[in-house]
Amino acid sequence: MNAPAGVTARAAHACALAWRWVRGAPGTYVWLAILAVTSTAQHLGSDRQVRHWLQVRSTNLHHLADDPIHVLLTSALWTDGGGWLGYAVLFTVFHATAERWLGTLRWLAVALSAHVGATYLSQGVLLWAIRHDYAPERAAFTLDVGVSYALAGVIAVLAYHAAPPWRWLYLAGVAAVYVPPVLITPTFTDVGHCSAALIGLACLPLTRGRGAPVDPGALLRGARRRLRGTSSIG
Repeated sequence: MNAPAGVTARAAHACALAWRWVRGAPGTYVWLAILAVTSTAQHLGSDRQVRHWLQVRSTNLHHLADDPIHVLLTSALWTDGGGWLGYAVLFTVFHATAERWLGTLRWLAVALSAHVGATYLSQGVLLWAIRHDYAPERAAFTLDVGVSYALAGVIAVLAYHAAPPWRWLYLAGVAAVYVPPVLITPTFTDVGHCSAALIGLACLPLTRGRGAPVDPGALLRGARRRLRGTSSIG
């Protein structure tokens, strides 16, 4: 039984919109495709294999001193164990939005700055903790991979994409996610996430000239008007 023409047209329109969204953020979806491959490898590999794959790409103190460029690049191509579908949603909501707004080069500059900067800041705190006997020597070999620092930086920089007062609400949400862990029971990853968010906020100069801030309230009102218009036509 053939689908009604209206349903087919709407499906085709939705696919066209989705493809336009993906084309507008090529860096995001190439990165996500690589994560799909490495996530599949983690799922299929044995625990010992996965542990080895992640360990040699870990941005820990040992590897940062020995081969920093290699681990800084490759650690961002693996996940820390979270499901790929979850990252697909987060990348689509935050990374793709930022890339479409800033352009690929500026978006990548924000993501890399947050990833590299937060890695060194968090590992610097860990080094201080080791030298002052707050952490064991073996912490220099700790496992530290994933995309969360880059994601935190991009999430934070998107605050400048929203017009006030939505910007302040968004910033309050960012602070609510990344600040309390540092104040309550901080780990080096908590320090890294908070640092990455601050680095993202420091990327304000990269947002200049990228158009006026978006008013989410106006977008919602426009969407409601379009829905009412569609309903009345139907």
